[in-house]
Amino acid sequence: MPEDRSPSITRRLPPSEAVDRWTGARHGLAKTYGQADLIVLGIGVMIGSGIFSLAGRQAATMAGPGVVLSFMIAGITSLLVAFCIAELSSAMPASGSAYTFTYVIFGEVWAWIVGWALVMELLLAAAVVARVWSLYAAQMLADLGVPIPGPLSGVIGQAEGFDLFTLFILVLLTGVVALGARIGLRALWIIVIAKLLAVGAVIVVGAAHFDQRNLAAIPVPSAPVETAADTLHSPLLGMVFGQTTAFGWFGIFAASATITFAYIGFDVVATAAEEAEDAPRSIPRGIIRSLVATTVIYIAVAVVMVGMTSYDRIDPGAPLASAFRRTGNGFMVHVINIGAVLGLTTVVLVLLVGLTRVIFSMARDGLFPRPLAKINRAYHSPTRATLVIGGVAILLAEFVPVLTLEPLVVIGTLCVFVAAAAGVMRMRRTMPDLPRGFRTPLSPYVPVASILASLWLMVNLQVVTWLYFAAWMAFGVLVYLLYGRRNSVLAGGRPPADPAFESRGRHRR
Repeated sequence: MPEDRSPSITRRLPPSEAVDRWTGARHGLAKTYGQADLIVLGIGVMIGSGIFSLAGRQAATMAGPGVVLSFMIAGITSLLVAFCIAELSSAMPASGSAYTFTYVIFGEVWAWIVGWALVMELLLAAAVVARVWSLYAAQMLADLGVPIPGPLSGVIGQAEGFDLFTLFILVLLTGVVALGARIGLRALWIIVIAKLLAVGAVIVVGAAHFDQRNLAAIPVPSAPVETAADTLHSPLLGMVFGQTTAFGWFGIFAASATITFAYIGFDVVATAAEEAEDAPRSIPRGIIRSLVATTVIYIAVAVVMVGMTSYDRIDPGAPLASAFRRTGNGFMVHVINIGAVLGLTTVVLVLLVGLTRVIFSMARDGLFPRPLAKINRAYHSPTRATLVIGGVAILLAEFVPVLTLEPLVVIGTLCVFVAAAAGVMRMRRTMPDLPRGFRTPLSPYVPVASILASLWLMVNLQVVTWLYFAAWMAFGVLVYLLYGRRNSVLAGGRPPADPAFESRGRHRR
């Protein structure tokens, strides 16, 4: 690639270079995912343990039976963003997802910022979910009556500090991802089917105890939402509008902001674009169909939850489990625990896959060290990048109180959503003839609505979250100035060598 001596803030990747330079090239990824695989990938990352607790918790504390509407609102909000990401991925089916889109549309500096936000989002999410997996796994063993040996009781199922289960799940799934996409895909199919059977059991058994009178118990919007005493831990929105109330329409919309977190992850499907068959069409379909399927499943669980028991009798700590115990179906507690553990397993797996592809793409462009872009010829996978990412995730999960940093995952995701929606509008103006397999309907209204919805969710986050995010991004800009700007392929850096190609050359000699 010829050297681009223009300032890095205006240096953009040509659309053809974003995809065509790796098509069939030494550094291209093997085609692995079919249409059904992409849907499973999306469901795998979106449906986790929250499906068994989120509806009940929000019904009890914020929305009452209106939590069903909250799930609908959150699903529609996510769908608006999904339309934008679907169009971008159909025009530029590369493994970098929003990072690559931004590189082509806005330029290198903005691509780095979005890529850096993606790294934070996916890395922190993997660490957080792995820690939560340990908590659920320990609870599952306790409910099954399986004793934990005394010497291990202090290192299993811990919210902070060293945790053996957290280490186990991250080492296991890092190994699965490192062995190649096909092995990870087989494991994903098996676990997703198993967890969907658990969710199906919850819906069927819960529906048998459905009482429509519970849906008619609409709470009065009179309970004030407690706000933090200090400014740093107050929502940005609360600082502007003051104290708000739970229940009623405000409670429904406030709950939808929290529930949207459950849908986060559908954008990870776009990171598989380079490995998907007929990516310009299959990726948009995979994103939208997996999101629609997830929305239907979430709404079904929400209806069952608020139909089984009155909202004012729901235990926010274990809503479904307590509801099933009350109806005499205590055995469903085990189904819920198993479903939660399986759900979290697929979430960690897909997050590691998505993060590996983002890091791989950024290294391939020279913004990260180029050895991370090497593909293992035996497994046809960026094994080195996977192992590095897994190691960092383990250190983060074991030595940082990651559960307190969960809102950073949300703000990083929403930042990427804003960039994607803005990218669609700019691409329509500057690249109207670029081939697309999917077009966002009602543009520019849908992209504008996506941006407004994402910003609305962002202002519901605490001030301290904004400060942490600003610090992370400032550090990222420093890394770019010291390394990425000079080593970028567009700046004349040498494209990464292909170890498989070099090995074949040595073998021939």
